[in-house]
Amino acid sequence: MSIRISTFNVENMFKRPSIMNLPTWDEGKAILEDYQKLSDLIQKQNYTPKIKTEMLKIMKRQKMIHPTKKTNLILNKVKGKFLSKPPGKSPYISADGRNDWIGWVALKTEAIREKAIENTARVIKEVNASIVGLVEVEDRILLGEFNDKIISNVGGMPYNHYMLIDGNDSRGIDVGLLSDYEIESMVSHVDDEDSTGQIFSRDCPEYRIKISSTKTLLVMINHFKSKGYGSQASSNKKRKRQAQRVAEIYKKRISEGFEYIAIMGDFNDTPDNDPLSPLLGTSSKLVDIMELPQFYDPVGRPGTYASGTKSGKIDYILLSPKLVPLVENAGIERRGIWAGVNGDIFPHFDEIKHPRDAASDHASLWVDLNL
Repeated sequence: MSIRISTFNVENMFKRPSIMNLPTWDEGKAILEDYQKLSDLIQKQNYTPKIKTEMLKIMKRQKMIHPTKKTNLILNKVKGKFLSKPPGKSPYISADGRNDWIGWVALKTEAIREKAIENTARVIKEVNASIVGLVEVEDRILLGEFNDKIISNVGGMPYNHYMLIDGNDSRGIDVGLLSDYEIESMVSHVDDEDSTGQIFSRDCPEYRIKISSTKTLLVMINHFKSKGYGSQASSNKKRKRQAQRVAEIYKKRISEGFEYIAIMGDFNDTPDNDPLSPLLGTSSKLVDIMELPQFYDPVGRPGTYASGTKSGKIDYILLSPKLVPLVENAGIERRGIWAGVNGDIFPHFDEIKHPRDAASDHASLWVDLNL
């Protein structure tokens, strides 16, 4: 029985932080840094004059005191008073510490254009996999809406099962699953820690999928730490910790008797970089489908992100040794991407007329297995 599995970073299906839709990453990076810094300062038990000055400086810089359409950070206040804006006087932080009020800083979100959502579904329809690992999905409710309505709107068949476990990313960037086959069980790793602290930026969920009465496929979906926020050294260290933990989980499952394991998702790094060595090194014996002779890419580019350059090889499907002999075909679907100034580096769907219509900046990888 031939079963196709795929992975696709959909870059959110319905809503997305507005800063992630800016023309370049650098424009959003400074906003994210302010978001993190202000969130950390808000958690302080005692707001010293220095802390209050710094919080106010960030809020002014991000236009939070007098919000406009261009405001990217918003203050969600539930109870108590945090900010005072007396008429004719300068605004000031009126709370003296975390216990004086209840609230938080949030990234403003905006709806994804309808065409982009439909083109996301169009990619999934065209790949036509039985099991899809999704990256950057908001929550299970919206995943269900997408599965039940949007996929059928473009002529696809909704999946029998969909699942998402909320992860550690406060922006609502999670990983999820669509499956035509029964999900037997799920294991979350949101609380996994090492000597440094929390490991996963999102999660590394394990889904045990019943293929037949005698065969179970274990799927692990990942979205490793991005390169865009924080120093390169700290990002590399975080990704390596994540890769090491995934490798540990994988080896443990192998020792427990699981033969059919697929590890997939957006690893945010290239195969030749050290952070991914725990997964791509010889000790794991995992095989990247893009290295298989059965893998075919009509445009012949090495990357999976944007224009498909070597530095854009960041999406993966890794197979355990017992799955490799079962591979029939493997490939990549790039038609949901707008690549290049005019979008013509390689073909895209006719429905994509503008960069904002693109399904994602990521291609979808797929592999057929004779299970």
